[in-house]
Amino acid sequence: QVQLVESGGGLVQAGGSLRLSCVASGSTFRRYSMGWFQQAPGKERELLAAISWSGGSTYYADSVKGRFTISRDNAKNTVYLQMNSLKPEDTAVYYCAAGPLYITTALMEYDYWGQGTQVTVSS
Repeated sequence: QVQLVESGGGLVQAGGSLRLSCVASGSTFRRYSMGWFQQAPGKERELLAAISWSGGSTYYADSVKGRFTISRDNAKNTVYLQMNSLKPEDTAVYYCAAGPLYITTALMEYDYWGQGTQVTVSS
């Protein structure tokens, strides 16, 4: 079992930056790849970025390439999402999730989810 708690969301102006954090409980954090997902009102949850257990491999959705950076610190059981050049269309609830050892883009393969943190980008 892994429990995930996100933080760092909030209100920011367009063009601004936020850094989301997701802290995992337990000692098995390094066994999981991690993903950051976004869910806007009325839309499906979608994968924005993922990172392998070691941090050696990453994945980014086209919508965030060059703007968002995912990273992890296994010693702190924490995964981060640095979000730069934010746009109003980035407004959503952001979730972190723990998946299999190596990166997957399949939502159904992520077994553990945080409660989400709201990000609102004003124009």
